[in-house]
Amino acid sequence: MADKTFSYFVETEILPEHMRDLIEYIHRKYILARPERFTNVLKTIVGDDASLLYTLKDSAGKQTLNVEIKGGTPIKLNMTRVDAAVSEEMVNEAKQDVVILVGFFEEEVRSSTLFFAWREGEQVVPEKLRGGERKSINRLFLETQILLFVVFIGLGMVLFFMVTLWFPSYFWVVPILLMGIQLVFVFYSNKFIARVADWHITESNPSIHLLEYQLPVEEHENFRKKYSQDELLAIKKEIYAKTVAKKGEIDCEVVQNVLSKHGFECRPQDLSTRRVNVYELVKKAVGSFGFPMPEIVVSNTIVPNAAASGPSPRRGVVLITTGLLSQLSSEEILSVLGHEFGHLKGRDPLLLYGLTGAEFLFRFYVLLPLFPIIFLSYLFILYFWAVMTIIYFIAKFFEARADLISAMVIGEPKVLAEALEKIGFKRLLFERTPSYRFQEWLSLDPHPPIYFRVSRLEKLKVPVQIKHPLIQSAADVIKGFFASF
Repeated sequence: MADKTFSYFVETEILPEHMRDLIEYIHRKYILARPERFTNVLKTIVGDDASLLYTLKDSAGKQTLNVEIKGGTPIKLNMTRVDAAVSEEMVNEAKQDVVILVGFFEEEVRSSTLFFAWREGEQVVPEKLRGGERKSINRLFLETQILLFVVFIGLGMVLFFMVTLWFPSYFWVVPILLMGIQLVFVFYSNKFIARVADWHITESNPSIHLLEYQLPVEEHENFRKKYSQDELLAIKKEIYAKTVAKKGEIDCEVVQNVLSKHGFECRPQDLSTRRVNVYELVKKAVGSFGFPMPEIVVSNTIVPNAAASGPSPRRGVVLITTGLLSQLSSEEILSVLGHEFGHLKGRDPLLLYGLTGAEFLFRFYVLLPLFPIIFLSYLFILYFWAVMTIIYFIAKFFEARADLISAMVIGEPKVLAEALEKIGFKRLLFERTPSYRFQEWLSLDPHPPIYFRVSRLEKLKVPVQIKHPLIQSAADVIKGFFASF
């Protein structure tokens, strides 16, 4: 018989003082929202200690799982099968329910949290407050080079008409010229990304300092109305000048004094600080891969993200956002870095350059002479959509392989799965709908659906040994796609 009891730890950035609020949130949003799904509910809150017990029921009202959530850092989750017929997939879904709820609670807390990040000795810059679902240019460009495909389709059309109009005899040179320009972009993508980042990490100055202060909702509303972005930056500079610049670390007492001076009471229990040695994390990752040390840059944005780019590991750059440093544990960050270095190990930027380049040459030298009507009618829109869908679907092979490479080299597939759950908790919720799952497989996103990646990683046995990661990943992606029908 399969194991009856399962235990999990859910890493969280929630302060211990707010665990009772989390338990109340889960009880209100989860238990009370669908009372027909639960029985034997027991909520216990004593001081800062909080826990929640309940029994899940299936659609027929039959009891399936006993669940216990114990507040703490990390949160402990115990689940016991009531019915031996309960599948592992049902257990995982019950676990993900909790992960998703924690994610939404963290987002709610984050919306009323004052977040500052500094690099010692560097310019103080404001945090970029991009929406969590919005894909940044860095993400598209760095992780898959797919953005190049879009850029060069547009550039190709412009050059096509210009050369046809002014130099018709040189019409057939346009594809070769564009391919050469694109190749230069690929080889120097690391330099391009390094220039647009906020900070450069070095061995002599390896750390990022983080500060988070959770404002009560009513105080947060008043604070945002009262202080502009410029005034907020001035507060940040003052804290930096009196703490990091002088002592090399954040002094909570000084922070409290500065914040109090600007009109609101600072409660020590709502203040957290963290110093992340980014250089050591990257060094540990590249040491596992046997790579030379890449250039390390940090973007000061609250969106959790990491990316690696460059034509080879020797010419690589890794970008990390302060949001990722804040929201993930060191072990989770390391596994995410393993995924990004998996792209460099597989030479994914060059492979995708070859893929998009082959389509480009095929379009100009084969399709255009045989079927010029395609490019002069609405059929081009259909062709463009079909090609983009195919390109992005093939890109999913590379993303899936990067997951496998991280699991093989870093050796923590379940930790990477936990990181993906935390970053992609909203998509996990949407992917509960079968139609949305199918849509995700055909979307213009190079990543496979989160549910597929998490399930695949959780099933891997450590140590992970895969002879041909790309072939295995392609087979897994195709199988996952057909399973979504």
